[in-house]
Amino acid sequence: MSTHARWRARATALVGALVLVTSLTAPAAASAAGAPAPAAAVAAPLTNLGHLDFLLDQATPAADVAGHSTYRQAEEPTLTMPWTYADARDGGTFARVGGGALDPATGQWGQGAYNADDIARAAVVYIRHWQQSGDEASRTKAYELLRSVAYLQTTDGPHAGEVVLWMQPDGTLNPSAEPVELPDPSDSGPSYWLARTLWALGEGYAAFADEDPAFADFLDQRLSLSLGALERDVLVDYGRWNEADGVRVPAWLIVNGADASAEAALGLAARVTARPDDDRAATALRQLAEGIGAMSSGSTHEWPYRAITPWAESPGTWHAWGSQMPAALAAASVALHDPELAEPAIGDAAVFTPTLLTAGGPDNGWMPSPTDRVQIAYGADSRVQSLLAVADATGSDGFAQLAGMQAAWFFGGNHAGAVMYDRATGVTNDGLQPDGTVNRNSGAESTIHGLLTAIALDAHPDVAARATSITHIAARDGLELVEAENAVSTNGTVSTPTSWTGESSWSGGALTLARGQNAVFDIGTDATRRWVEPVIWSDPGSSSTSIWRGGGLPSGLLRVTGPAQGISPAPGVLRPYSLQLPVAADRSQVRVDVLAGSLMIDALLVRPVVSRLVLDGDGGRTELVHSSATLPQLATVGGDGVTGTARIYDDHGALVRQRDVRGAASVLLPSGGFAIVSG
Repeated sequence: MSTHARWRARATALVGALVLVTSLTAPAAASAAGAPAPAAAVAAPLTNLGHLDFLLDQATPAADVAGHSTYRQAEEPTLTMPWTYADARDGGTFARVGGGALDPATGQWGQGAYNADDIARAAVVYIRHWQQSGDEASRTKAYELLRSVAYLQTTDGPHAGEVVLWMQPDGTLNPSAEPVELPDPSDSGPSYWLARTLWALGEGYAAFADEDPAFADFLDQRLSLSLGALERDVLVDYGRWNEADGVRVPAWLIVNGADASAEAALGLAARVTARPDDDRAATALRQLAEGIGAMSSGSTHEWPYRAITPWAESPGTWHAWGSQMPAALAAASVALHDPELAEPAIGDAAVFTPTLLTAGGPDNGWMPSPTDRVQIAYGADSRVQSLLAVADATGSDGFAQLAGMQAAWFFGGNHAGAVMYDRATGVTNDGLQPDGTVNRNSGAESTIHGLLTAIALDAHPDVAARATSITHIAARDGLELVEAENAVSTNGTVSTPTSWTGESSWSGGALTLARGQNAVFDIGTDATRRWVEPVIWSDPGSSSTSIWRGGGLPSGLLRVTGPAQGISPAPGVLRPYSLQLPVAADRSQVRVDVLAGSLMIDALLVRPVVSRLVLDGDGGRTELVHSSATLPQLATVGGDGVTGTARIYDDHGALVRQRDVRGAASVLLPSGGFAIVSG
């Protein structure tokens, strides 16, 4: 079962053409004036399909299953699919396993051996590798996996075009898995697996259109079937808006998800690029892109810092996994020849991504505090794909350089210094824990997303050279979390709420302050000023007024009114609130006094006005500094023995100036802008 399904199932239970530009073409940034030279030569392609090949197996479903068929099924009755999980064994070997509990008597799993999500994404891997390298074995596997994708589609009835998620080892479909997935049955409504089916069919059609017209015609028919489900169940609401916790959100996203919609949009962008005359696909692509873009929010210094948030039912959460929203918007902007569609993607790449990198990387969940700090390949790859897509769409080498820093995660540039993708075997580890422990399993999802990054890096050799040579975090200063219950002094009340609210997560305990009460928090000292954003719980209709001071100096007056619930799964909301002024660099404490109402605080987000990340390794050193100031801001870069070039970008990723660096140097960062020093 893939990460997104687990996360979404948890929330639900608790509340009752472009064949992606990043994988086909060298970036426009590589030829842009002033683009950095590669850090080091990459000796051989990074893409190694060995482990994904190992995960592939075959099943032969019955020939007469109502509503399910595929291309040339009579002549080719056997389907090829990847096992969902691969558990690590001694000696570096793996055992392929399915999802849910195994029934030894029947050989069937509570969920199944194979799932539509991973089948579709594995198809994308082989499609992209074949298209990029010309490898005939990848062409064959792409063909076989697309046939399997099509078989899982329901072809007739009221849910035609929807997709069954699970299949057992013997080829039996399992539309109602245990534990329960929603929708249940899995082909009874829109889903992530519908979105990923669109992704695979769109890229598959584009790849086979000239290569195998008969097969492409079949894919065209199945793409039309999926598009019909999208139109019937999702885009019928195009132009209608909902409210979630006081935020206006689009009603026409797949399962209310910008994340799911983005993966469908990638397939539609590929289709439109291959068939510019397909007005139906172009309309669907534009409508999804508009909905995805509408989920952008925040500012350079206000949460979520211009990120595109993934879930319309809880706009106060963000997660790295499935965060290809910028990639989808960049793809749509190119396919539809509309640069405006990419604007939210540019904001995400230029402002939020540097914030994420300097805070520690692609965490599973900022909800809204960074509470789930597990990191997985799906999250890291989603950020790499998005940065490269925006780089290619805009021509900004700044985004390509950020992609190199993010992609270094796979090669050791993470908080554990662990190699997560083994180029010698094609194994991608399943996860990196906050304490640095590595989950050595290597299931389909992790393997697929490690390979999608590898394929993209092979298409961008300068980025690959940088990513594989800066594999150690030498310094980091970014967003940190201060728990409210750890106040150094308070006359308030500490409690321990249930972690999951139904749509977001408490980071730990809570501190409640009534009128006249106060608390003092230690935020440490730093060389730069810091923004403090209290994360506050508010019930619908509640209100409070508080005054905040940093070391005795005013930081802001905060008035909080609890918003209406709207479509969010539960009443009440956890939300970070921005104060008007940052705390001075030499002040180590923040005090809050409640003037009216009751204030329930989860934590404080403490974010440097200038955040920093330094990666180094055999290929040299790369330093990122990012400003969240409202005005131009001086920052010091470099240091003893450092030589290189500083490139300064604005908050849209446009290069504004560059200069040589010898030792320590000062650079002037535009408001919300960033600089990268490489040498």
